[in-house]
Amino acid sequence: MDPTILYSLLQQVSDFDLFTLDDIDAAFQNVVRLKYSQNHLLNDKGEGIVIAPHVAGHDLGGTVWKITKDGEDVVYAVDFNHRKERHLNGTALGSFVRPAVLITDAYNALNNHVYKRQQDQDFIDALVKVLTSGGSVLLPVDTAGRVLEILLILEQYWTQRHLVYPIYFLTNVSTSTVDYVKSFLEWMNDSISKSFEHTRDNAFLLKYVTLIINKDELERLGDAPKVVLASMASLEVGFSHDIFVEMANEAKNLVLFTEKGQFGTLARMLQVDPPPKAVKVTMSKRIPLVGDELKAYEEEQERIKKDEALKASLSKKEEMKASLGSNLKASDPMVTDASTSRKPSNAGSYLVGNVDILIDGFVPPSTSVAPMFPFFENTSEWDDFGEVINPDDYMMKPDEMDNISMLGAGDGMESKLDEGSARLLLDSKPSKVISNEMTVQVKCSLAYMDFEGRSDGRSVKSVIAHVAPLKLVLIHGSAEATEHLKMHCSKNSDLHVYAPQIEETIDVTSDLCAYKVQLSEKLMSNVLSKKLGEHEIAWVDAEVGKADEKLTLLPPSSTPASHKSVLVGDLKLADFKQFLANKGLQVGFHMQIW
Repeated sequence: MDPTILYSLLQQVSDFDLFTLDDIDAAFQNVVRLKYSQNHLLNDKGEGIVIAPHVAGHDLGGTVWKITKDGEDVVYAVDFNHRKERHLNGTALGSFVRPAVLITDAYNALNNHVYKRQQDQDFIDALVKVLTSGGSVLLPVDTAGRVLEILLILEQYWTQRHLVYPIYFLTNVSTSTVDYVKSFLEWMNDSISKSFEHTRDNAFLLKYVTLIINKDELERLGDAPKVVLASMASLEVGFSHDIFVEMANEAKNLVLFTEKGQFGTLARMLQVDPPPKAVKVTMSKRIPLVGDELKAYEEEQERIKKDEALKASLSKKEEMKASLGSNLKASDPMVTDASTSRKPSNAGSYLVGNVDILIDGFVPPSTSVAPMFPFFENTSEWDDFGEVINPDDYMMKPDEMDNISMLGAGDGMESKLDEGSARLLLDSKPSKVISNEMTVQVKCSLAYMDFEGRSDGRSVKSVIAHVAPLKLVLIHGSAEATEHLKMHCSKNSDLHVYAPQIEETIDVTSDLCAYKVQLSEKLMSNVLSKKLGEHEIAWVDAEVGKADEKLTLLPPSSTPASHKSVLVGDLKLADFKQFLANKGLQVGFHMQIW
């Protein structure tokens, strides 16, 4: 999810200090944007390595990485989906054949999915059953990943079955998420992009899903049947945490998980079989400081400011003393001896030219600073209209414009974040987090359906067999699932299979030997190239030698044997016919079926 949103959520319920918004901005400054299938050559330590992203099919922007070095490919394919979905194409992993190393996951190695259509119908039937009985459904989801597929499923079946129950998508950024997604149709599957090209119909113009960024509208509905998709999927923080506490003690309600909870989270605790009858939850919120707490906070901040100001002042004095001392040592202040200048009334007079100060009556030590701050003349240029300025100094930077646009009326942060998150990010009023633990009786129904968008065990085995890597590395899976997939691949192929533990280092270096050689100028001067489309090709006979301590291809010492004719490329009959026609030959091709 967006780290900015995660930061705001954690700040609401804790004194989170692992990273700041400045850290997030600094991290994103290092991000390099790539398009699918775009080759990107690394520099510095990665020189000679080419990386290219390909479609993973797991979520919007999900990537399978192809890493090429010295003609060998390493494919990193974790969390991929081979099936075409409502908004995504399947993975491009099947287009890779015989890479040197394939790194993939064993996450779903023990699971086999039902047919997609059947799963979707079971999902809708479960929702409708609860809604018709007067209950509500909570779907804990992420903010902008797999939730997009669920939104399209709900839209489709609400249209087909003419359902009128309200659906709410509640996250801090629900409105901006869907707005952005509307402009990324070219990253989605072919049917969505073609539909938009022909009819201008955007699949994410949602008719039945209401986008909200705070709980006010839900509270106005009361106990009316509804479907709420709320962040976060873990139930640890966010709207889903609060809504679960409100809905859990009603037997008519349903909490339906669409992905496996991570270990140690509330969602994972509720997904065990059988589910617990009661769970302990922590309710936290941030409130402003008042009274004695506010006074103590302000006094502490004032003390900190004074300490920082004192340190800054001392540091500045030390820097100035060092700077002026070095200037004096370098004879920047011109000192004029009494014998070479106009004699004053007192002996020992010095004229410091750079500082424009006449010092009478004493001789300052060489290590002392000047008795006043130095004066630096303004060297600005002037013309008939005044001082010449640089317009770039007064141009507003893009990030400053973004900050102002966020604060502007009508198009401010409120359109992207809920009121609490916006206040937290934009307001620096002193506050504190208060928490209380409570026990929640779990009377509502709990269910899990897999909408994580990962290939199941049967499909993963099929993809690995098709790609046929020389070496296979299995990560990101339970010990049982990893061992199962490892045994299957070892039994059914000659693969070298590795299953490293966390922080374990393995060596998957290829057994092949690759060398870099350079072509000598003497060799290339005798090469006869022939044009082939946009390229030129030639036979090269050479011997390997050394030049400047580098492997080099040199002209052969003896006359090489003649070469046989070789067909290069694909012969197209239409091009061949045109070639013969240009030579003055009449040609006709006839197909004969035996």
